[in-house]
Amino acid sequence: MPEIVHRYLQVGTIRMHIAEAGTGPLVVLLHGFPESWYSWRHQLVALAAAGYRAVAPDQRGYGETDRPEAVKDYTILHTVGDVICLIDALGEQQAVVVGHDWGAGVAWHSALMRPDRIRAVVALGAPQGPRPAVPPLTTMRAAVGDNFYIAYFQRPGVADRELAQDPHTTVRRALHGASGEGYPWNPVIPYGGGLLDTWPEPKQLPEWLSEDDIGVYAADFARTGFTGALNWFRNVDRNWALTAAWQGAVVQPPALYIAGDRDTAAALPGAHELIAGTSPLVPNLKSAVVLPGCGHWTQQERPAEVNDAILAFLNAL
Repeated sequence: MPEIVHRYLQVGTIRMHIAEAGTGPLVVLLHGFPESWYSWRHQLVALAAAGYRAVAPDQRGYGETDRPEAVKDYTILHTVGDVICLIDALGEQQAVVVGHDWGAGVAWHSALMRPDRIRAVVALGAPQGPRPAVPPLTTMRAAVGDNFYIAYFQRPGVADRELAQDPHTTVRRALHGASGEGYPWNPVIPYGGGLLDTWPEPKQLPEWLSEDDIGVYAADFARTGFTGALNWFRNVDRNWALTAAWQGAVVQPPALYIAGDRDTAAALPGAHELIAGTSPLVPNLKSAVVLPGCGHWTQQERPAEVNDAILAFLNAL
C-alpha cells in the first residue's frame, strides 16, 4: 500500500497543506464542501499504485491550509491561481486536475483558463455549463427565494454559527443527507430553519462512511470553523462577473465526467449534454460515467468505480 505523506508548501500568497502519494505524472485532486484532502483517501493510494504522483491539497479556507479573512479572497481566480501555483511549487510544468463539487468548478476553470498547464481534467458531480445571462443569485432567488441554501449562505455569520455549533453533527448529516442513501435532498431551507433541517439525522451510516471518517472532517472544522468554506459560496456573483472574458470559451484539454444518478449536481445546466456527449463547451470529452444509486459524494461512495474510470482515462491520454 503506497504511503500518504503530508507536508506544507508556499503556494502563491498562502501556506497550503497537501497529502501526497506516489511518483510519476502529476494528478491534483481538488475537494469540495464540506470536505478536505481526506475525501480523496481512496484515490491517493490507487493512483500512486498505478504509477502516478497524486496530490490532494486542503484548498484555501479548509483544513490546515491558510484561511484569508476577506470574502473577496475566495474567488475563482484565487482558487485557479492556487492550482497553477501548486503545480509550480511541486516543480512540475503540467498536471491532470481532478475535482469534486466546488473542486470540479476549479478543475473546469483551470482547464478553461490555463490549457497550457492542465494536461486533462476530470470532474465529479458539477458539470461545465453555460455562463448564465444574469448573476446566479438573481436566478436562484427568483426561482426559490432567499431560502435556497446558497442564498442562505450569503447572510453574514448565520450559516457559520449553525454549522459550527456541532461540527460532528454537521458533517454526519451532510455526508448522509446528500448521499445516495439520503436521496432525495431538498436544498430549500424551511422558513425559520437552517441548513441542517434539510438533512435529517441518519438512522445509520452507509457502509462507505464510518464514525472515524466523520471525525477527521469534524476535527478540522472544530478548529477552523466554516467561514472559509462558506466564503466560496459568497463569491458566486463575483465569479460570474470575473469570468465574463471566458463567455462562450471551450475547455480544450481532454475531459472525463463522472456523476451519480442520485446527485442533485448532475441536474445542473450542462450535465445532460456532458452525459450525452454533446456538450459544445467540452468538445474533447472522452467519456461520461453515470453511477447508479450514487449520490453527491462520488469518490467516497463508489471509490472502486471512480478509480477504475479515472485510471482508464489517464492511461489513455
